[in-house]
Amino acid sequence: MRTDLYQGHDYYLMDEWLTEEHKLIRDTARAWIKKEVSPIIEEAFEQGKFPKHLIKGLAEIGGFGPYIPEQYGGAGLDQISYGLLMQELERCDSGLRSTSSVQSSLVMYPIWKYGTEEQRMKYLPKLAAGEFVGCFGLTEPDHGSNPGGMITNFKDMGDHYLLNGAKMWISNAPFADIAVVWAKDETGRIHGLVVERGMEGFTTPTMTGKWSLRASDTGELIFDNVKVPKENLLPGRSGLGAPLSCLDSARYGIAWGAIGAALDCYDVALRYAKERQQFGRPIAAFQLQQKKLAEMITEITKAQLLTYRLGQLRNDGRATSAQISMAKRNNVDMAIHIAREARQILGGMGIINEYPIMRHMMNLESVITYEGTHDIHLLITGMDITGENAFS
Repeated sequence: MRTDLYQGHDYYLMDEWLTEEHKLIRDTARAWIKKEVSPIIEEAFEQGKFPKHLIKGLAEIGGFGPYIPEQYGGAGLDQISYGLLMQELERCDSGLRSTSSVQSSLVMYPIWKYGTEEQRMKYLPKLAAGEFVGCFGLTEPDHGSNPGGMITNFKDMGDHYLLNGAKMWISNAPFADIAVVWAKDETGRIHGLVVERGMEGFTTPTMTGKWSLRASDTGELIFDNVKVPKENLLPGRSGLGAPLSCLDSARYGIAWGAIGAALDCYDVALRYAKERQQFGRPIAAFQLQQKKLAEMITEITKAQLLTYRLGQLRNDGRATSAQISMAKRNNVDMAIHIAREARQILGGMGIINEYPIMRHMMNLESVITYEGTHDIHLLITGMDITGENAFS
């Protein structure tokens, strides 16, 4: 069982910008992770199962809806607090962060922003407390980067809606109590509906065979003539912009989370390089290893500065979707490169589960694809700076 020795790295003294509340939130999450998650995460990854007993602890550290107002069970925290939480969770494992950010940004966020007061009071307190776990149904087997092409649909049957279709690659789906599902009405307009486990015709088969995000449960959502009560429609917003706004919040969390994965790989590689002796000296004394480590901390620091500024803009309500896309793309790409360099510093030891680097590397191969692929985010930036749409 590996001892979690991580203490953090702050080359540009960014902690000076954090409030005492920010530091308390981060340090509380870090302490919980070291005690409850780090000792079991490798086993969970190998078994390919999310350790569900962690849900209560995630709720207690504010991992579910930290920015949701207190009246609905959230902590009412700012966006930098949310980012710091995501960074600490993904420093441990991307799957752990996925579970938290899906619940927060893809389930609680749309209910809070687009739901009725009755829906908020019915679902949000239980989601915040971990009594309910939710999932987000947008991606379909044939519609990933083009979610507007979805075929999942619902019809107005008078006293209820009749929902049909399927969603794929859905985190938390196998054990979720509710799903926020995006589907087209009879005019082709996209709406969000809350589908509850137990509704006849609603099933959530587990997807198997993953070599990435193995400590996160992934599944499908199948809707076969599911009768959804009309009061389960989210009335506050319709159209593709509604689910995309939720993805903005989740992508922002990923931008912070990827830094956490990079920090963990750097931390392990730095410590190993100082301890590993070759040719009569620690390998940290050799120029090529110093080059790798110096470039790692440089890229991490650049990502930290980029993401902190994005958090300020989010707090002010001024961050654009394109700015969020830039941070998500940059930071995940940065983290993958750092994981690969860290693996090389450890040599053969880098591939065994005594160290977390190979697990981070495999996880990040999913993170660079989900919630907007690496290439799609590049085109979002391209469209923003040129005014030309390369998607059509």
